[in-house]
This record gives sequence, C-alpha cells and structure tokens, in this order.
Amino acid sequence: MAGRRTTGRSGFVFAAAMGLALAACSEGGAPRTEGGSASYTIAMVTHETPGDVFWDKIRAGAEQAAKDTGTVLRYASDPNAGEQAKLIRNAIDSRVDGIATTMATPDALRGVMRDAVGAGIPLVAFNAGIEQYRDAGALMYFGSDETLAGVAAGERIAADGGINPLCVIQQTGSVALEARCAGVKSKVPGTRNIQVNGANNAEVTATLQAALSTDPSIDYVVTLGAQQAHAAMMSKEWAGSDARVITFDLDPDVAELIRDGRIEFSIDQQPYVQGYMAVTALYLNLRNGNDIGGGQAVLTGPSFVDRENIDRILPFARNNTR
Repeated sequence: MAGRRTTGRSGFVFAAAMGLALAACSEGGAPRTEGGSASYTIAMVTHETPGDVFWDKIRAGAEQAAKDTGTVLRYASDPNAGEQAKLIRNAIDSRVDGIATTMATPDALRGVMRDAVGAGIPLVAFNAGIEQYRDAGALMYFGSDETLAGVAAGERIAADGGINPLCVIQQTGSVALEARCAGVKSKVPGTRNIQVNGANNAEVTATLQAALSTDPSIDYVVTLGAQQAHAAMMSKEWAGSDARVITFDLDPDVAELIRDGRIEFSIDQQPYVQGYMAVTALYLNLRNGNDIGGGQAVLTGPSFVDRENIDRILPFARNNTR
C-alpha cells in the first residue's frame, strides 16, 4: 500500500501541473468544428445523493475543466446502482467521446463499463472504486485510497486515546465508505459501524442521538461525509454526549466548526480536483493519447484539515473549490 501511495502522489503532482497548464492555455481549447462547437463530449455519471453538497464540488471541478478544455460536459447521477448503470448505458448509446464515472457499487457497473470500452469509448473512474477500476476497463482513476484514509484517521484517534468510535455509513453497499470504516477499525479495534439513511438528515440525527444516548462509552463519532457531521454535532448535543466528532470531506460549515475546535479534523479527498482531473484526463487522452498516472491510481487524498491549517483552507472551502 505504501508503494501505491507514493506512486499516486507523484501522479497527482503531475496531474495538477497538467491542469494548470490547460487553464493557462484555455483560450485555444480543443479543436473545434466549423460551427464553433466543442469537438469532444464527455459524460460524467455519479452516484450523487440529491441534496448532498459534496457533489457540488465534483461538478464544479468538472465544469471548470470542460471550460478550460473546450469540451461539452453532460452530467447525470443516481444513487441507485441499477439506475447509474442505465445512465452509463445512455451515454454509450448517445455516442459520447468519453465517460467519467464513480464506482461506489462496482459489481453493478462493471458490465456496462466494459461495454463502453468495447464500444471504443475511453473511460476513467474517480471518487470510488480504486480497487476495481482496472477490472472494469477504466484507463485511469482519480481519488483517495479510502483504506489508507481510514487507517490515517484511526491512527489519529488512537493517538488521542480513542477506544470506542462509532463509524457512520450513509449509503448501503458503498465500497469506499466501508473501506474507510475498516481502515479506522484496523487501528482502533473497538470501532463499530452504524448504517444510516444519508438521504434523510433528520433520520440520521435521530439514529445517532439514540446510539449516543444508549451507549455512553462511544468516545468518537466518525462521519464519512460533511452533511452527516452536522447531524452528529446535533445528536451529541441532544444526547448529552462527550464524544468527539471527526469527519471525512469538507464544506464551509464544517470548516468553521474545525476552526472553532468543535470538530477535531476532516480527512479531505479534494473532490473538486477529482472532477477537474477526470474531465481533463479524458480530454488529454482523446486529443493526445495521454495516460495520466501510467495506469496507477492518482491520489487526491487523504489530506488532513485541522486547526493547524484551517485558516489557509477556509477561504477555498467557502469558494466551493476545497
């Protein structure tokens, strides 16, 4: 795992440099047809849960990359694995030039992803599916190694004396979320998971409040998304719990809570970069045959955000780019 981490970080530095270079020369953009339309159309298909602002950053990065490269971006999403597979099928049938997709539920998507490759459409994966993207035929992957991220979080919890964390999984069947909790548990064996409905904040809050009220030994609540972090903060207050809260991912309000010392830290996977690089990588592959990362995953995290660096990061969080 350490070897992959080094390779991924090297790839990320290179990928970021390529993105900056594209931004600098974006006026030229992709070759264009006589009508002025972009020569490439890229479909982005995700497992976004409606109302989860995490995906706003993914999309913002993708839209900026499309603007910088002169491509047309078609964004579609569905949290249901079967429906996400249908969206990829629709992209194939509409003869897009490239497809970028998340793989939270790889077993449901592998077949249609292979169909895209068979149809001659270059495909990259991002955000989820780091262990499965090659088998599905994806050329490249951009995202965090979620097992590594969970381990890093667990190490910090253990160092601070945590022994009974509660790890909150907000989407059933997501391999990325399960990997995060497994990583935490590998360093803090007392970790237990709880399943919540991430599409319903009130239900998440009630579920966590009940857990904290009935088990005062819970000393950390580990949420796997910024939206669930807000629910955890309300839950611990209503339950009268002293549990500390950490979270994966970031939003402006979580950043403020970190600055105020109310949330210990965030493990950030930099979703804006994931969206930007997924589109940019497809553009470069279509235009030049480039393969960013050389077949290895390009890591965008884990990157810790805590009181040591929050003042520098907070303006970017407010700008929806971090």
